[in-house]
Parts: sequence; C-alpha cells; structure tokens
Amino acid sequence: MPRSYGKAIIRHLLPPNETVIGPAEGADMALTFRNVHNWIMAGLEAEYFEAFYEALKPGGILGVVEHRAPQGSGMDVMQTTGYVTEDYVKELAAAAGFEFVESSEINANPKDTKDYPQGVWTLPPDLRLRNVDREIYLAIGESDRMTLKFRKPE
Repeated sequence: MPRSYGKAIIRHLLPPNETVIGPAEGADMALTFRNVHNWIMAGLEAEYFEAFYEALKPGGILGVVEHRAPQGSGMDVMQTTGYVTEDYVKELAAAAGFEFVESSEINANPKDTKDYPQGVWTLPPDLRLRNVDREIYLAIGESDRMTLKFRKPE
C-alpha cells in the first residue's frame, strides 16, 4: 500500500563499517529475523541494537524473531549454538534505550530440545547433518523462536 504508507525501504546493516540504517529517526519500524545469534558471534550485538534505536522515530517499533535458548543459558551457549535467551535480547534492547512491549508465541516450537550436535543448524531448513537422523529433525521442524516487540520511547 505505497499510497498509504510510502515505499518500504529494505536495508542491510553491517557494523562496525556501516552503522546507519537510514536518516536518524526516519523509520517507523525495523524488523529482524534470526539474526541476533550472528551478531553475538561477531561481538557486535550492541551496535546493531543501537543502530535500530538511532534509525527509529520516537514511538517506533523494533520487532525481533530469534532462536530461543533455554532460560539461564550462558554466553558460551549463545556464541556456539545459534540459540539466544529472551533475557539477553531484552537486555540488549533495554541497553540501547528500547522499552519492551510484548511477546508472542506464534513462532514457538515445543518439539525443539535445543541440544543438537550442530546447534540450531541441525534442524531444518539447514539440516547440517544431511541424512543423519534426517527424519527425526524434519519431524521436529524449525527452531523454537521468540517473537518480541520493543518501542523507542516517545
């Protein structure tokens, strides 16, 4: 609906070299899907959340979908398995200045035990073990994911 909302702009953000998504306070919403674990592995998670904060207008929304680690998992788990705790995502968002609004279980998967030889990449769609226990991993399906909504204060 470009007439109502204007044209959507899709950007790629690559800290530390590129830390600006667009004009400061120019975006109404930013969404990220299954990326926080990559940022953790690169040691740049805070920079990404700060870039989102800078890009959003006051009252703007940040949506985060991420593979969910068991509560209480340590950084060693988050740096190696692809799973991240909800508490850590909320901590990163709060440190950047965001307020937590709500969560949804729309992407939850209780079949995901989160203890696989190749981390989250053992499950579909990657199936890193190829044909080893393939049917088991297909039956589990994709990862258990958190879906979180944050707001930049007005």
